[in-house]
Amino acid sequence: MQMRPFVFTVLCIMKCKSPGGRQTVSHLTFHPKLLTVIREGYSAQHLKADLQAGLTVAIVALPLSMAIAIASHAKPEAGLFTAIIGGFLISALGGSRFQIGGPAGAFIVLVSSIIDRQGMDGLLLATMMAGVFIMLAGFCRLGKLIEHVPHAVIVGFSAGIAVIIFSSQIHDLFGLTLSGAEPGELLPKLETLYAARSSINGEAVLLSIFAIALIVAQRTWLPKFPSLLFTVIICAVLAWLARLNVETIGTRFGGVPSGLPFPHIPQFDAAKLKALLPDAASLAVLGSIESLLSAVVADQMAGRKHRSNTELVAQGLANIGSALFGGLTATGTIARTATNVKAGAHGPLSGIFHAGFLLLFMLVAAPLMSYIPLAALAGILTIVSWNMVEKQSVYHIFRTNWSGAIVLLATFLLTIFRDLITGIAVGLALHFAFAFALSHLKKAEDIR
Repeated sequence: MQMRPFVFTVLCIMKCKSPGGRQTVSHLTFHPKLLTVIREGYSAQHLKADLQAGLTVAIVALPLSMAIAIASHAKPEAGLFTAIIGGFLISALGGSRFQIGGPAGAFIVLVSSIIDRQGMDGLLLATMMAGVFIMLAGFCRLGKLIEHVPHAVIVGFSAGIAVIIFSSQIHDLFGLTLSGAEPGELLPKLETLYAARSSINGEAVLLSIFAIALIVAQRTWLPKFPSLLFTVIICAVLAWLARLNVETIGTRFGGVPSGLPFPHIPQFDAAKLKALLPDAASLAVLGSIESLLSAVVADQMAGRKHRSNTELVAQGLANIGSALFGGLTATGTIARTATNVKAGAHGPLSGIFHAGFLLLFMLVAAPLMSYIPLAALAGILTIVSWNMVEKQSVYHIFRTNWSGAIVLLATFLLTIFRDLITGIAVGLALHFAFAFALSHLKKAEDIR
């Protein structure tokens, strides 16, 4: 009890008074769910449940975080730093009981583009700026607005991102050798990859197919088994024993460090910040949408209610923290959050334990990560991209909602051939235009 005032001060909790002058939890602008869970009473049974769930999610997050980082044109450890630092802050300060934070596949397109244009330091600065924007959105109580992004827009840009993620993995799936840098745009990328078809590595292809088949088989017959980590381990052992001629984390990146780096802020000036402003805004918009969607999914699964504005403030702080340690953009991750709920988590401590276990894995097993084949990680992201497409939603929208189908298609095409923010902006504009037109048509019919 004596620590409570200190905790409240450190977390910068802003209290608002009710009309009667009494302070109530429901009126707090920033009140982490972790404090709520502790106030409810935290037993040894709850601790056991959170430890088990945290370990389960960490096993899923370990290979996925590295795969997302590599696909984003960053080093594999950047994904681990994001999951450790960003994941810890999101769980400790967030407004959801079950949110798991870290690098997300939805950011691969934006992050890789920023790194290609501005370098890793540019990404770190853009991520910090995005963190500030997301925090301001939370303090301005914009969380509820972001939750109401039309479903057709979400389905459209998710499908578009899935296509781009898959296209980014063709290089490693087939073990291609490129003469120059791989283009970021979809059509030039496909042309470059097709031109390099003569360099296909048969061993990499077989290992990719094996990894995908192994994941599918495990999820079909052993759904509770940690399929991603098991697949990575089996592929690494197989590649080492058979001396396969395939690229690994060690051959391309030189391995993974066995600990966290010291925090640092990249050098910047006013011109650099101005140049990064559009990128930071894009990261903030996508991060806010992705995080709150993940929190909503967790609510639906567990029958709880998250605090959207608190979640945004935590997401902002997590992005600043992740960038300080050399990590990528952090957000709530739907698949890992759902895994957390299914694993029986009781509260945010499971996410904190997940970050702790990942740090432990780095400290203990970093040298072994050098043997992980990139073809296996490409297989994992192929599965991720397939699962990102909400196939039933696409079918339902095209079957029952012509205006929604147009919105979905426009968002999808603009995302893959233009950019993500244009796709979302045009999708939103079309949605509201159709809603306005249909409402006026209905009023005209009622008058007649």
